Amino acid sequence: MRFRQTTSSLLLAALLLGAAARAEERVQILVQSSPLAGSQYYALTAVWKEIRPGDKLLLTREPDNRHDGNAIRVEWNGQQLGYVPRAENRALAEAMDRGERVEARVAHIRKHRNPWQRVEFEVYLLL
Repeated sequence: MRFRQTTSSLLLAALLLGAAARAEERVQILVQSSPLAGSQYYALTAVWKEIRPGDKLLLTREPDNRHDGNAIRVEWNGQQLGYVPRAENRALAEAMDRGERVEARVAHIRKHRNPWQRVEFEVYLLL
């Protein structure tokens, strides 16, 4: 009888620890993959040799942007790199305005004459 109680207690403890570990894991859902817009006007050239795929990017809403009320600025280590493309920013802007937690990362970097082909980034919804 004592063996069954100990085994049951250990199994219950293992299940609870596993559930707690899963609860602490961040769930990320890829919601968008985009080229970086406007990089030719910002700091991408200055940081080109330092930036790497997988690097975190900061997304900042600019609801008062005079060109686009859905504007989302993209930064890397405090340097503005450009924007989420206008054609792809509405749903993301609405999510950010609702307080949804999002995270962005550099997906690909390419040497290319076309600035729209140089950096691709991914946006994740955090649950």
